[in-house]
Amino acid sequence: MRRYEVVHLLSNGDIDDFTRIAPAHRAFEDSFGALARGALLKTDRGMVAVEDILPGDQVKTVTNDFQTVHWRGAMTLVPNAAGQDPRMGKLTRFSADSLGIGRPMPDLLLGPSARLYHRSPTLQRVTGHAAAFVPASDFIDGVNIVEVQPQTPVQVFQLGFTNHERIVANGVEVDSHNPGARHELGLRGEMLDLYMGLFPHMQRIEDFGMLMHPRLSMHDLDFGIVA
Repeated sequence: MRRYEVVHLLSNGDIDDFTRIAPAHRAFEDSFGALARGALLKTDRGMVAVEDILPGDQVKTVTNDFQTVHWRGAMTLVPNAAGQDPRMGKLTRFSADSLGIGRPMPDLLLGPSARLYHRSPTLQRVTGHAAAFVPASDFIDGVNIVEVQPQTPVQVFQLGFTNHERIVANGVEVDSHNPGARHELGLRGEMLDLYMGLFPHMQRIEDFGMLMHPRLSMHDLDFGIVA
């Protein structure tokens, strides 16, 4: 089991928050574990660290200008916790300029479920899609992009909007929360009800809408990184 922290926007514009113990299931963890503390996003009040962004804030998206944050989720990664998925104790650090000038700037620390927006001619040839969201860990090169195992617990976050969005953290494009299709989530019955209880701004799994771009793995598809 794992503790999940939720802050969400009510229909009257107020903010509510709660903490809930729920399964340490991949579908649950993937919805909370994208951005480590300190990741900077552009808002209508300037650059703000993810931990200081609240529902109701306006965050700049890549394709839809400023959008209202409706939900912010957080959980704490505990290194070497007994019985947990090993990836849940690891982060990915992108050194400044490791993906190009200002990408990121400064260094960016991402959680185990972070996905980067990625374009590749090979990707289009193999899948027919011009771009995809790719796990941050797929970019690890052992030099400028490295796996980090923190020595102490680390809080990680994710943001939810009305729709799936591309947002920019420290100059790097990542995706916002969206669980994907019901069959990909792999939850049914009581487990699905538990999951949906963490997203009070949504009534049904279909309310999250479609993904902007597919979520794919470089390793599964064997396509190379193209700048």
